[in-house]
Amino acid sequence: MSAATQEANAGTTPVREGYSFDEAALSRWMEANVDGFAGPLAVEQFKGGQSNPTYKLLTPGRSYVLRRKPPGPVLKGAHAVEREAKVLAALGSVGFPVAHVHGLCTDDSVIGSWFYVMEMVEGRIFWEATFPDVPAAERPAYFDAMNATIAQLHSIDHEAVGLGDYGKPGNYFARQVGRWSKQYLEDELAGRDPNMDALVEWLPTAIPDGDETSVVHGDFRCDNMIFHPTEPRVIAVLDWELSTLGHPLADFAYHAMMYHMPPHIVAGLVGADLEALNIPSEAEYVAAYCRRTGRDTIPSWDFYMAFNFFRLAAIFHGIKGRYLRGTAASANAKVRAEAFPVLARLAREAMERCV
Repeated sequence: MSAATQEANAGTTPVREGYSFDEAALSRWMEANVDGFAGPLAVEQFKGGQSNPTYKLLTPGRSYVLRRKPPGPVLKGAHAVEREAKVLAALGSVGFPVAHVHGLCTDDSVIGSWFYVMEMVEGRIFWEATFPDVPAAERPAYFDAMNATIAQLHSIDHEAVGLGDYGKPGNYFARQVGRWSKQYLEDELAGRDPNMDALVEWLPTAIPDGDETSVVHGDFRCDNMIFHPTEPRVIAVLDWELSTLGHPLADFAYHAMMYHMPPHIVAGLVGADLEALNIPSEAEYVAAYCRRTGRDTIPSWDFYMAFNFFRLAAIFHGIKGRYLRGTAASANAKVRAEAFPVLARLAREAMERCV
C-alpha cells in the first residue's frame, strides 16, 4: 500500500458533509446505555472508506468508536451493523481479540440510523505485509501472532457462542462460486475477461471433497488487525462486515494470499525477499496453521487460492462497473478497477496449478 493510500485511510478527520448527526442525542443515549460514560462528547470521523461510516467519540476520560448504517435508504440486509455487534460480542465472550461492544441502538430516531458503540483499542496497525517498521529479528513473531489469531477464530464453537444462525452452514464454495459468478456475468458494462470466464466454468467442477463450518472473517489481513503497542500480539481484529459462517480453509487461504499478492493492490508480499526480511515462507506459514488446527496438510491448496483470487476479482469487477457508471467515482475505485485483470490472471494461474 502506498504512503498516499495509507494517509488517505489512517486517522480521523472532521465529520464529512452528509455524515453529521445530533451529537447531543448521542450523548444522551450513551449516558443511558454505556457504563461509565461521562461527557462532554466530541466527534471525529475515521478517514477509511468503510461502507459503514465509523466515528471516533472523544470524552475527557476515554475514547470510543461508533459504527453506523449510512444515512438514508439502504438495501435490505446491507450495512448490517447489528451483525457486526453480534459477532464481536460473541467472540469477545470467549476471549477472542475484538473490541468490547458497549451497546447497540436499533432506534433510527437517535442519530438517524442504527449504530453500535465499542471500545477504542489503542495499538499499531501495519499497512504493509512486510512489516517494515518491525526489526527483522522480531518479524517471525508478528507472523506467528496473525497465524495464531486466525487459527483461534476457526477453532471457536460457533454454536456454543450463539452464532449458530450467523450464516448458512455447509456448501460454502458452491454458494460463493455461484454468487460471484452471477454478479460477474450480469455486469455487462464492466466487461468480460477470458481468465474469469475460464474460472466460472472450472470452479464448480473442482470443489474439494469434505465440508467444514466455522466463523470466517472474510477479509483477514494485517491491516485489519490492531497489534499491541510494543509486543507481537494481536489485541483486536477489525472490520467484520464480510464475516459469516463458512469454510475455514477459504478464510485462511484468503489470508495467505499475501504470499501471491502484489503489494499495490492490497497488503502483499510479491517481490519481497522473504529470507532477507526474515519472514516465514508460505509453506512454513501453512504448516503452522495446520499444527494449530490439527491438520496434517491442506490438500487442494491451489484450489483455495484460485477461489479467493476469483472472489476478490469479482468484487473488483463490481467496483469497476460502479466506477464506469459514475456511482463510485473515487480515485480508489479507479485503482481497484485497474487491478481487476491482474487478480483475474492470478486466479487463472492458481487454477492452472491444479489442472
